[in-house]
Amino acid sequence: MLASQGLLASPSFRSLPPSTKPERHDWHFGKERQVVVTFRSQKLVGYSHNKFLFPSASRRLLYAKAEHNSRLSAVMTDDNSNVTSTDQEMEHIGILSIDPGLEQHQDHFKYRVRRYLDQKSLIQKYEGGLEEFARGYMKFGFNREEGGIVYREWAPAAQEAQVVGDFNGWDGSNHKMVRNEFGVWSIKIPDSGGKPAIPHNSRVKFRFKHGNGLWVDRIPAWIKYATVDPTKFAAPYDGVYWDPPLSESPEVCNRFNASQCYHFKYPRPAKPAAPRIYEAHVGMSSSEPCVNSYRNFADEVLPRIRENNYNTVQLMAVMEHSYYASFGYHVTNFFAVSSRSGTPEDLKYLIDKAHSLGLRVLMDVVHSHASNNVTDGLNGFDVGQASQDSYFHTGDRGYHKLWDSRLFNYANWEVLRFLLSNLRWWLEEFNFDGFRFDGATSMLYHHHGINIGFTGDYNEYFSEAVDVDAVVYLMLANSLIHKVFPDANVVAEDVSGMPGLCRPVSEGGIGFDYRLAMAIPDKWIDYLKNKNDEEWSMEEISWSLTNRRYSEKCISYAESHDQAIVGDKTIAFLLMDKEMYSGMSCLTDASPVIERGIALHKMIHFITMALGGEGYLNFMGNEFGHPEWIDFPREGNGWSYELCRRQWNLVDTEHLRYKFMNAFDRAMNLLDEKFSFLSSSKLIVSSSNEEDKVVVFERGDLVFVFNFHPENTYDGYKVGCDLPGKYRVALDSDAWEFGGHGRVGHNADHFTSPEGIPGVPETNFNNRPNSFKVLSPSRTCVVYYRAEESEVENNGSEKVVVGTNKTPAVDSVITKQECTSVEGEIKDSKSE
Repeated sequence: MLASQGLLASPSFRSLPPSTKPERHDWHFGKERQVVVTFRSQKLVGYSHNKFLFPSASRRLLYAKAEHNSRLSAVMTDDNSNVTSTDQEMEHIGILSIDPGLEQHQDHFKYRVRRYLDQKSLIQKYEGGLEEFARGYMKFGFNREEGGIVYREWAPAAQEAQVVGDFNGWDGSNHKMVRNEFGVWSIKIPDSGGKPAIPHNSRVKFRFKHGNGLWVDRIPAWIKYATVDPTKFAAPYDGVYWDPPLSESPEVCNRFNASQCYHFKYPRPAKPAAPRIYEAHVGMSSSEPCVNSYRNFADEVLPRIRENNYNTVQLMAVMEHSYYASFGYHVTNFFAVSSRSGTPEDLKYLIDKAHSLGLRVLMDVVHSHASNNVTDGLNGFDVGQASQDSYFHTGDRGYHKLWDSRLFNYANWEVLRFLLSNLRWWLEEFNFDGFRFDGATSMLYHHHGINIGFTGDYNEYFSEAVDVDAVVYLMLANSLIHKVFPDANVVAEDVSGMPGLCRPVSEGGIGFDYRLAMAIPDKWIDYLKNKNDEEWSMEEISWSLTNRRYSEKCISYAESHDQAIVGDKTIAFLLMDKEMYSGMSCLTDASPVIERGIALHKMIHFITMALGGEGYLNFMGNEFGHPEWIDFPREGNGWSYELCRRQWNLVDTEHLRYKFMNAFDRAMNLLDEKFSFLSSSKLIVSSSNEEDKVVVFERGDLVFVFNFHPENTYDGYKVGCDLPGKYRVALDSDAWEFGGHGRVGHNADHFTSPEGIPGVPETNFNNRPNSFKVLSPSRTCVVYYRAEESEVENNGSEKVVVGTNKTPAVDSVITKQECTSVEGEIKDSKSE
């Protein structure tokens, strides 16, 4: 079945006329039927596809913003002028002109664009606009208002309700709540003695009676903080009223004082041309077997990330989740910071510290599903009521059988308010710079991508399998995010490759900035597990890395947290396995396994970065080849934290070879910082030679040469290029600094020779008008830049100046005699 075709009805519209019962339709608008229903002596006009559907009633009465005669459930369109305007806007869907192949699915695009425009129009009419609609946290949950605290909760299934907590001895008889006609319960608790009746940092819960007469306690849906008693095994979480007092002095407030608010001191960094993302989990970021804190991560780990030249941090597991081993993906409290690592003010300190270092911070947001926990999760509000009165769908559609979690009803008015407000909350309250949307594929399709192999056939993306409710929500979400914070970066975790996912909503796209290139790590795993080195196909590697939609940006990665989870292996562990325990000391010669492992670790990550997308991601620790998998404390391992940490000591120990992979990671990020090749639209693979096992390509004005051959070194190897001139080494994986053998001379000038007739590619060398010759050692990658000015010799070592802007070359360009630290070279380059 298609998704439900609109917002769900308010209780007043549950009994619908026979003519409006669900029926199957395709995407063509010619099969719409206009339906008129009379409600309170007024005619309401809607459109029927699968169902005749109306939004749940807005909170107009609650906020006293509307007159009595507007107290109606919203409809998809309520006059002909709106329909005409919408039709006119749909005449020019920009994505169809970008990809003519989508023309055969224009009815689908028109349909979902109409749904989006109608939804946005309704929000504008009844809530004052999308931005105002997304301020739900200022009304729902606990908020200070004149003379007291007002608490509101949407719980249509409740028969009676109370607020309970430490403040009233968990006796709600004197704090009964009142229900309005929209299913919202509210109470105002007057201040006592000039102070809030509910103390800051005290426990609270929502107590309600449902249809079978039972009373239950639940954590408020909009709670800002939730904690658990760590001394009790499997203890339930409690909601916490969080309203830290303001301080006149931000300096006093910013000290390690969780009882006072945190004042942000640093502005958000500018949006980078290309994000270089460091994916991190705060809890497991300590060297010690424990849960790390936000403040320790800020002080100890963030400087490492900045030192390795990343410009963005992506934080996992920020939203509260009662089950630690879920990696943060079974969210229980959507507006609450995970209390394992500290308070909301501690997280603000972390983000402010990142901004002070020039690092932007993305949040791993989970709106694809919710924990099925009842006592401490949003699922606790579902007591068997109809979907229109719940955050979730009923039946199979409301349950993800692989994730054992609940699925949102994105067509519900209050669900939209909740989720959209959640995004704005994290952006504005915590100064996040954007989001990674987890599980986007599950949202986009009714089948959730389960047992589906996407082939790229457009019919897979534009059929009844698409959940248009979710698509419309994501369009609204991206519109909101970029309206509230235009410089935000929003990344979709989508394995399907849906066309239009990363095109602007104004063009008919879904509005993401980037999509994770999820097929790339699978390809590397396949090669490392199933193919000998001689069987590696240069054509297949090149195709896999460049197989993405034109004009839709991707974040490439060789491995993320997924590949590090217990039962799997990281790339370093696949390459070197048990020898990582005994063969990583520089005090002994490297074994062939270690030599190969370090060389390929560098090459795999770098070619993925350079060829695989318009941004790059690395998971915490993989930059230096962290050994072993991640295993969160659980019953099966005796609740041990031993494998739920990062052993920074390995990369910090001078005589261990982990430092080589880390130094190369730092250098390849610096290469992009200096030459901005990731943001360049120029990407040309000129050669994928199967016999030589060599891949040559250009990104921007850099020339990359990757030699994957396990044995062969090629002297005088001819590579094609675009621009004539003199080329020099910009980055060399075989440099001593990176654990290589220093076989490539960095002082050599490589002069180009013209190839064939200018402007006639078939007469050129590998379709390139110029060429030059290089030394290409086995299992190395070398990058060349075009030098336009003479270079200066200083004390026998080269200091390369590139181009007319005198950009320093990457610090990895060092002579064999020098072999100084990358950090030292960076400082030298900057001083010049």
